[in-house]
Amino acid sequence: MHPTPDNTPGPAKTPPRRPALLLSMGPGIAERLLDARHHIRLAELARTNSRLVAHELADPAPEVAAALADAEVLLTCWGAPRLTDRVLDTAPRLRAVVHAAGSVKHHITEACWKRGIAVASAASVNALPVAEYTLAAILFANKRVLHSARRYRTLRTPHDWHHELSGAGNYGRTVGIIGASRIGRRVIELLHPFDLRILLHDPYVDAAEACRLGATPVSLAALCADSDIVTVHAPQLPATHHMLGARELALMPDGATLINTARGSLIDETALLAELVTGRLHAVLDVTDPEPPPPDSPLYDLPNVLLTPHIAGSLGGELHRMADRALDEVARFASGLPFMDPVHPADRNRSA
Repeated sequence: MHPTPDNTPGPAKTPPRRPALLLSMGPGIAERLLDARHHIRLAELARTNSRLVAHELADPAPEVAAALADAEVLLTCWGAPRLTDRVLDTAPRLRAVVHAAGSVKHHITEACWKRGIAVASAASVNALPVAEYTLAAILFANKRVLHSARRYRTLRTPHDWHHELSGAGNYGRTVGIIGASRIGRRVIELLHPFDLRILLHDPYVDAAEACRLGATPVSLAALCADSDIVTVHAPQLPATHHMLGARELALMPDGATLINTARGSLIDETALLAELVTGRLHAVLDVTDPEPPPPDSPLYDLPNVLLTPHIAGSLGGELHRMADRALDEVARFASGLPFMDPVHPADRNRSA
């Protein structure tokens, strides 16, 4: 005989609570970040007016001040104002900041860490489009696509491309990755299907971990000297300022390409320009120092430079991926679960 099912109801599950939430970011960002679907989900997850966006917290409008005083969670993105002691004094219930973008260094201050405010970032998903941009840049650079397109536009006649491009192609090329960041690791992963040799320089990654990633660990000098492509994915820190200077650039082989999607300050731009104007090196630059370059900068016109206006990160519809991740983090906070992508004070010295 089968036992009679026990139909006695178990203890009711406590539904996730709806924390008070305030959006805080630069003007115009929320309209691009959140679509109708996100506004519906925010209303389900939190007590919020998702159309109220705080651009200023130090001297806020009355409606923003009231929302800030009640807020347990701030949902931030690019252009979020700094969370100083003065601001946090007016947000006594604040427990978490969920950043729907990458770096939190612009608005998370020491005051946040001292008060034990939990911080999460969508940096891991913002890394995806940057890595995709880098992959495309690597494959196009080795194929000499930019050079070929410009020459084709000039010649407009049959030409012996196989002779002119005899040194081009991706097979057997060496790619040097500077920085095993989220982006750097994703680039290595995306390169695995191709017949490329991958070098890695990162002082925080030992040989065993580099091998697990699928790369050969080397010094910065060895990476520059042995790579057809050098791509930069290190954080902007005092220790990385101008980490690629005249010495490192001079080590790069003739015809090599430098790709920078990290921060312009990691490269000594004066030294780089000296190499680029001779035509010895090529560059794909999504970031510069300063940004944008001055109107008279040679970077705009050099035929061996592809210059883009800091678009490698999330753009257009890709912002919705960051919003999705941020709302997932809000849901975890509401349910009492730890963040998927927490940011810790110790990360300040190793992240962008």
